[in-house]
Amino acid sequence: MQTEAGELRTKLRAMIDERLPADFVGSFTGDSKDLATAEDFCRQLAEDKLLCMAWPEAYGGQDAGPWLQTIVREEMWAHFEPRGAQYMGVNWVGPVIMRHGTEEQKSEHLPRISAGEVIWCQGFSEPEAGSDLSGLRTTATPDGDGYRINGQKVWTSYASIAGWCFLLARTERNPADLRSGITVFLVKTDSPGFSVRPLDSLVGHMHLNEVFFSDVYVPASQVLGEVGQGWRIVMEVLAYERLGIARYSKCDRLLAEVRTHLGEEWNDVPSGLRERWVRALVRTRQSRLLAYRVVAAQAAGHVDPADVAAYRIAVTVLDQEVSEILTEIVGPKALSPGLTESKLVRAVEDHWRYALAGTVSSGTIEMQRRALARAILAPA
Repeated sequence: MQTEAGELRTKLRAMIDERLPADFVGSFTGDSKDLATAEDFCRQLAEDKLLCMAWPEAYGGQDAGPWLQTIVREEMWAHFEPRGAQYMGVNWVGPVIMRHGTEEQKSEHLPRISAGEVIWCQGFSEPEAGSDLSGLRTTATPDGDGYRINGQKVWTSYASIAGWCFLLARTERNPADLRSGITVFLVKTDSPGFSVRPLDSLVGHMHLNEVFFSDVYVPASQVLGEVGQGWRIVMEVLAYERLGIARYSKCDRLLAEVRTHLGEEWNDVPSGLRERWVRALVRTRQSRLLAYRVVAAQAAGHVDPADVAAYRIAVTVLDQEVSEILTEIVGPKALSPGLTESKLVRAVEDHWRYALAGTVSSGTIEMQRRALARAILAPA
């Protein structure tokens, strides 16, 4: 396994060196060339069956297992996620459809995800509910052989470029149990009544949006799982999503790069700041071990929500700690002639913005602390 893992890292890094411009810091920069670069890179990953290598061969994977998929995840995030928005379909939409979808849904969606041909967005958060999914108000009302969807979602990543939306809507309302009566729908974004309004945000171009549903018709064949039993699927989704981004890998790489970049000037960095740099480096390794604990649980077929919440909290705090240290180290250097546009400065600035947003994405850190407390104090 160790040899295979090393070979995979070498292959991925060679692809990155060959196919990504030296100044690439992500696909959502506002420069259309960066998005085109990510789309091209994603197609190559798919052609080489590396995009979804943990998936069964029947759906475009290699049956490679979660550990090799973890290496793909780490290398992609460490190099500014050149898969672009595809990570969502790869990390959790596809796996959830595999477990809960009908054969028709699997045939329709999984090959397109593994080929890198379709982008998904998630219709979860709402203006009046935020990260508290049990408070969602978007409704799905039976209509003939399907449902009519009405409501609004917010903070919906990639909705303006997505082909499909993984939507949560309420098919029943029981005030005594708001977790019941939620259903998962797979919705085409070109459906009549589906509209998107982009939101300006510090995480950049195309990232966040408001999504409106006005009498959107969804056939019953696009209900995922059982009607009214979506909460169980949602919890499963969040477990995979919260593990899905290997934030520690980019922290590790940027901490190493800033040390290398400064060379002999490293000795001019105040000793207290260098001590914080060392402690942050240790915490990247601790976060990596927490992630590996969850991956091992996934491989064994049982994920403890407490482990997932603990990992997500640790890596979110780490992201912010590293962004502050890097900003303090690089900040004064960024004013030097010729360095303002360097990749390192752009990378640190990009990391700082994403770290700020990390405390509210994929569920706020407060919700994750609540989930951890609930898992410890009142285990299922």
